[in-house]
Amino acid sequence: MFEQLKPLAADPILGLASAYQLDQNSQKVDLGAGVYKDERGNTPIMAAVAQAQRQWLEQETTKAYSAPAGPEGFNQGMLALLLGEGHDALKTHRATSVQTPGGCGALRIAAGMLNRCREHPRIWVSTPTWANHIPLLGSAGLELVEYPYYDSTLHGIHFDAMMSALAQVAAGDLVLLHGCCHNPSGADLTPDQWQSLAAVFNHRGARPFIDIAYQGLGEGLQADAWGLRYLADSCPELVVAVSCSKNFGLYRERVGAAMVIAETPVLADTCRGQLLNVAREIYSMPPSYGGALVDIVLNNDELAQQWRSELMDVRQRIVNLRTAFVEQLNGAGAGGQFDYIRAEKGMFSFLGIAPEQVK
Repeated sequence: MFEQLKPLAADPILGLASAYQLDQNSQKVDLGAGVYKDERGNTPIMAAVAQAQRQWLEQETTKAYSAPAGPEGFNQGMLALLLGEGHDALKTHRATSVQTPGGCGALRIAAGMLNRCREHPRIWVSTPTWANHIPLLGSAGLELVEYPYYDSTLHGIHFDAMMSALAQVAAGDLVLLHGCCHNPSGADLTPDQWQSLAAVFNHRGARPFIDIAYQGLGEGLQADAWGLRYLADSCPELVVAVSCSKNFGLYRERVGAAMVIAETPVLADTCRGQLLNVAREIYSMPPSYGGALVDIVLNNDELAQQWRSELMDVRQRIVNLRTAFVEQLNGAGAGGQFDYIRAEKGMFSFLGIAPEQVK
């Protein structure tokens, strides 16, 4: 049986991580995986999360399965974090959330639900986009179409080309957008650009699908959700995949959520049932531990404030690192050619060097 299988090339990102581990050079620096690290090269456990861990260990009394959708405190807390307290979609019960194994799980079960909405649904993804978007969404049966986004000569978004391409979207198409801290370019949409996109979606009958994995690491928790909230206010339907890996530092715990904003509470409940049914076919129940920690942090005023402060420190350190990087490059004779890195958001950038130079 197994002789029919063919060897696969290593994943470019995971393969680079393996090569890094094998490299004996004491001066090596890992510029591959998009994981936040401190000055000592560790991905720190936030103090608020550490306190939540202690609290959970004291209060956990069973290892039975968790609820299929995860803790309700987690889901409501994440919806409020993304949409803002008192959002109309929350007050009218048009928003729903299901805990998933990381942002990958959120993308996968949301794609599975969308594949039940119509035959061969199309989803438009940016060029470039996160490396796993296309295999995750494509394996769920969605038809993929690319739209231009980042222009390496401009070192920024080629918005005119993007709008020209998206003017061709059809009714029922999905458009995948990065909520903030675009991976891998670091180039984010402005409020005016989000508004222009909303107008196109409503005119053409397309629906936005937001992947937001870095809320709080760009300009702050509120500012980073501006585009998502504008679309939630402006468009009748919205699909969201969210990750807690980065802003809670819970990479290995695999915590995320798939969310839907529908036109009516009944449709929101229907979507929730469909999301849970897709999950049942893949992994059945979500892991408990990470979601429980987020639940504790978001629903404890003291821990929530401590987490927000810690997250702000992480964001400011990233901003300072970008500034220091550019200044040192200029001090070494770069002549300002990398100044654009200072204005980008989050943990990613294109250095504008050729693949041969990278190797």
